[in-house]
Order: sequence, then C-alpha cells, then structure tokens
Amino acid sequence: MITTLGIRNFKCFSDAEFALRPLTVLTGLNGSGKSTVVQALLLVRQAVQSPSSEMIQLNGPYRLALGEAQELLHPAAQQPEFGVRLRADGTDADWSYRFGIPSERALHLTVEASPSQPPPELDRSGSGFTYLCAERLGPRDLLSVSAEPPDELGVGVQGEHTAQVLALRQERLTTRRLTVREPLRHPASNVPLLRNQAEAWASHIIRPLQITAQWAPGIAASTIRFKETGPYGEVIRPANTGFGVSYALPVIVAGLMTEPGDILIVENPEAHLHPAGQSRLGRFLAQVAGSGVQVIMETHSDHVLNGARLGVVEEGPLSSHQAIVHYFGREEIVPIELTERGELTTWPSGFFDQIEDDLGRLARARRRR
Repeated sequence: MITTLGIRNFKCFSDAEFALRPLTVLTGLNGSGKSTVVQALLLVRQAVQSPSSEMIQLNGPYRLALGEAQELLHPAAQQPEFGVRLRADGTDADWSYRFGIPSERALHLTVEASPSQPPPELDRSGSGFTYLCAERLGPRDLLSVSAEPPDELGVGVQGEHTAQVLALRQERLTTRRLTVREPLRHPASNVPLLRNQAEAWASHIIRPLQITAQWAPGIAASTIRFKETGPYGEVIRPANTGFGVSYALPVIVAGLMTEPGDILIVENPEAHLHPAGQSRLGRFLAQVAGSGVQVIMETHSDHVLNGARLGVVEEGPLSSHQAIVHYFGREEIVPIELTERGELTTWPSGFFDQIEDDLGRLARARRRR
C-alpha cells in the first residue's frame, strides 16, 4: 500500500509530501491543491499503464483537462520538469517519476525518468484502479457500453459503465468480481451478487429502491431502471429519481467491486445527497478502506467525514491509525489524525467551522433586534 506521496514543482507545490493511509481524506479551501494531489497520481497511473511510451497526455485520459504543459510548472521551478515520488512504509520500495515539459504549448509531458518496476498499486488492471471524478453522469435513459473485456470493466471515470457492470454480473457473463466480499456485504441482504448488494447499500444510503440493469442484444447501450419498494412500487426512469441516485450508485458499485490491494479514488462523494446519505456513504467508504483497499477521497462535506469517523468507532471496520485527513488551508496543509474514539487530533481554523461561525452571527444578530 502506498504510504507517502511526494510532489515537486507541480502546479501549486514546490516541494510537498503527503502521508497516505487506507483511508485518506482531502478537504479544505477551493483552489488549495486537493485536486492537484489526485492529478499527480493520475499522471503516474498513465505512465505505469504505458511503460513503452515516452509521453503522457494532459487532456483526455481520466477526463483530465490540464491545458498546456507550461501551466503545470511551479513558478519557482529551476528546470522545465516536475517529479512525483511514491513510497511504501516497511519496505525498500521507492518509485520516482520525472516528467519533462517539451515546450510551452505542448499538450503532453515527456517521461524523463521512471522506475524499472512500477508501484503495484498503480499497475492493477481494470477495476483494480478506479477513479471517479466529481463530474459524474446525471440521470440517463441510455448509458454507454465499453468494448473492454467483461472481467476488466469498471464503472468508468464518470460512472458511465455502471449499468453494464451490473448487467454483466447479473447475467453471469464475468468470472472475476462476480460477488461481493464478505466484509462489504450489507446485513439486509444475504445474496452476495453485486446487483443485490448494490441494491441493499443504495437503499441504505440513498432511499429504498430496487435496481434493474440491462444490456440488450444488438444495442450498443445499457439501461438502468429503479423501482420503489413495497406492493405499489412502479418502475422509475433515472430522470425521475433525481441526481442523488445517479451520482452515488457508481461510488457504491465501485466500492463493492474492490479486492484487497485495489485503489479507489473518489471526488465529491457527497454530491446531490441528503446529509444523512452523505454520512452513510462516508461510513461505507470507511468500511471499504477497512477491508484492505486504499481509498482516497476529496470532499467538502463534514457529513462524509463524520460518517468515516463513525467507521472508526462503530464495529471497527477501520482502525484509527488507518485514516488520515489533510486539510488544505490558505497558508499551510495540516495533517489530522484520528483517535480510537473517532476524535480529530487538531482542528485548524477554517476546518468545517462554518456552522459555528454562522450560528454565532445569527445569535449576535438576534440580540441586536
């Protein structure tokens, strides 16, 4: 498992190092570098996936839109290159990548140096490495299908293949990741198949519903439909269920498909969810991390964070030393540990304190009336 990420001369980071745990939470102010951490990992993933290539794209793969190469260089950089370094504690493993900028207007980077053996966590095939971006697909009557081998297919960067993934496993057209591992099964369902478990978790996190996913023969598209539970439940098109289901379901399915050693990166898991659902999704992701998966999430939700904290103190799927929060503030980045009681070891200014600020202002305003 990757335990340290170093970034040099990339965007806002001249020289920065981040501790990574089974559960790593990136949170803080807008434009403070959270997405840059994720982008550094995605660039290395590109280099790992194409070891014979001497260049990696800045726009396109993983829906990256980084623009021109020169825009990525830190202002204080002495050379037109930047580096990403990964380490794993307890081993001699140390993977260093150096990316060059061929010209100011270039839309790619050159790989100037890379290790002889890549980090195994970033070299996993198919859904062994999953990145779900913040701009996931909203409700769609039809979803795209992928030509990837069924055993290698994941939910996609935007969740665009979620219906196909569910349909393939419902029809037993895959041999890998057909069922959900025991540590991730929901107690409300004793059926380990992916669709049944996704349905149970979605009902718990979002609202009670049943899921039907199909990939019809002769049509290069997949469909997903929902049904309210109960005797009078009717089939509902995605457009009539709201964005919460479409945004959260890929996160749930991706988490349920994981195996020990996988990496799951999720941006804004809280999008379009009620606060209760945000908390439950945070708790779910903590459970995924506690099952041997490395989960990195970027969030602006204290509900997601608090749900993850519950994962430390309730039933213990995740121990306190397996989680870390990095708060990206105006002047510095503060690492925050968790205690065995789910408490945070420090609470820097600006860290999820807006509700206290607003309530204080409301109280003072009422006193003035």
